[in-house]
Amino acid sequence: MTDHRYTLRPIRTEADYQAALKLVEPYFDADPEPDSDEGAHFEALIALIMAYEAKHFPMLPPDPIEAIKFSMEQQGLTNRDLEPMIGSRGRVSEVLSGKRRLSMAMVWRLHQGLGIAAETLIRPPRRA
Repeated sequence: MTDHRYTLRPIRTEADYQAALKLVEPYFDADPEPDSDEGAHFEALIALIMAYEAKHFPMLPPDPIEAIKFSMEQQGLTNRDLEPMIGSRGRVSEVLSGKRRLSMAMVWRLHQGLGIAAETLIRPPRRA
């Protein structure tokens, strides 16, 4: 006899997606053992949900200026702390306001200093 509790179905529609979300919800309240049937089911459901979301709700990469501001906030930094990476106080202000684009030297120093992915920093700002 087959145990139908762990049957997986492709997520093709919004209704399938909502059903999968309901199925996975209890696992967040009681984390299953990774090597159990429940753990395998949980992992497979998450993979299906993530694939559906990636296709239907793609996330835009972060705006470079917003990424810098977020990193500053997370690390408790001020504009003055960016001067070694960007340049003068005026240049920092111009970059953060979107009036000046980042140079490759700035990108590299911000990547090194703030830990922001270089791919994020070299993207054009969304408001440009």
